[in-house]
Amino acid sequence: MSTVVNTRAKEIALLFGTFLIAICGLIYELLEGTLSSYLLGDSIYHFSLVIGLFMSSMGIGAWLSRFIEKDLERAFVNLQLTISLLGGFSAFILFYVFAYIHNYDAFLYLITIALGSMLGIEIPLIIRILKENFSLKTNISNVFTVDYIGALFASLLFPLVLVPQLGLMQTSFLFGMINLFVGAMAWFIFRQLLGYRYIVYLLTVFSILIIGFWQSNQLTNMIEKRLYRNQIIYSKQTPYQKIVITAHNGRIQFYINGAIQFDTIDEYRYHESLVHPVMMTAKAHEHILIIGGGDGMALREVLKYDDVKKVTLVDLDPAITTIFKEHPKLSQLNHHAYDSPKVTVINQDAWKFIEDAKHLYDVIILDLPDPNNISLSRLYSQTFYHLLKAQLSKSGAMVTQASSPMFTHKAFWSIAKTIETTQLYTLPYHTYVPSFGEWGFILASRFPIHLQESTPIKELNYMNQEILKSMSLFAPDIDRVKVEANRLSTHRLITYYNEGWKQWYE
Repeated sequence: MSTVVNTRAKEIALLFGTFLIAICGLIYELLEGTLSSYLLGDSIYHFSLVIGLFMSSMGIGAWLSRFIEKDLERAFVNLQLTISLLGGFSAFILFYVFAYIHNYDAFLYLITIALGSMLGIEIPLIIRILKENFSLKTNISNVFTVDYIGALFASLLFPLVLVPQLGLMQTSFLFGMINLFVGAMAWFIFRQLLGYRYIVYLLTVFSILIIGFWQSNQLTNMIEKRLYRNQIIYSKQTPYQKIVITAHNGRIQFYINGAIQFDTIDEYRYHESLVHPVMMTAKAHEHILIIGGGDGMALREVLKYDDVKKVTLVDLDPAITTIFKEHPKLSQLNHHAYDSPKVTVINQDAWKFIEDAKHLYDVIILDLPDPNNISLSRLYSQTFYHLLKAQLSKSGAMVTQASSPMFTHKAFWSIAKTIETTQLYTLPYHTYVPSFGEWGFILASRFPIHLQESTPIKELNYMNQEILKSMSLFAPDIDRVKVEANRLSTHRLITYYNEGWKQWYE
């Protein structure tokens, strides 16, 4: 009876190991795809690439497992030791390569193929070990059931807990240790067969991984210092993005996923150009909606108008609105705009907010990151602009930042054409912001726009009537071109955007 119980316990332990292996495998996939998207942009390409390579490599690994004909238990434990090291250090390796070696793609392919192949060997080995050691009529469905349940568990755990609480590098080391735990558990089950020297191997690998986990923040800071020129005063991985703020000699720079959002040396050029033309176009300023702009800079410009009664600012990430409200130095940049009783902050997805909106707005300002992925591209889509139009008052106007008419020429004009499909009048315009280069905006309203006839308010740092008149003039090399509108069914804007930057920087 005790032998049967012991055999059953071993079977359950190995099935539990399969569950953990499945979690680790998917976590490694998500880590590589997420890290690549953060560092290089174009999340569709990198997630598709990682998943495709990983799955095909697992198939190769499953095929290779047939050549392991003896010492299956030893092979399985050795495999866990190797995966725990490579998987545990995968985020650090890729992050380090991006910062110091500049051959990121090659290392991404190598790590993905190596991990995928080794993980592909695991399941066939477990099935064979269960059958060979316990004389069971092993039901393959049992193994694959726990495998798929583990994958589901990982897909929920990664965005909800791991990324916001641990960040990418600590998550990598943690799951390296979980792989090592599976190896230790397998060794314990088969310790009489494998011998006790594996204790040394297991403890050595564990020591390496626990040091890596413990030093993750220091390792991340070391690499980030290489990526960012100035001292990092704030760094946070949120469920939505990586936020980094740097400072040097009073000059502050704000980055999201490695892309600069503003530099205090010239941010006024961007924010004055974004806000004041639309405020001059709208007939009233009672109710203002700002989508994005969690740094509060656009809000600062809006509050310069005394007739503003209520401003609703919608930004997905509470970490941004909180830090720019509460941090002493950062709140000074927006003139403590968040302290105004006129301001209401809503941390919600912009699409969901506008779908449920019950008020009309005199001014709508879209201060969003560039459309380099589907999540952002949908906020530059024909459908979203139709939703915004429905919430725009008859005398109101709206504006969106629209990337660069120079660097992302087709993307800029695609945004303009997309808004035009809603039957709003539009006015594309642009200005020069040293941190960004030539930068563009699209102004829209229900009535013809005559911006040249407007007069900016006084005491602006950049904009005056002469600047305003020149903004809507486009040189031949950045003038309108034939492009498609951005629809949810095609997301053509992402292609235009990525093609533009590649043309300049690859």
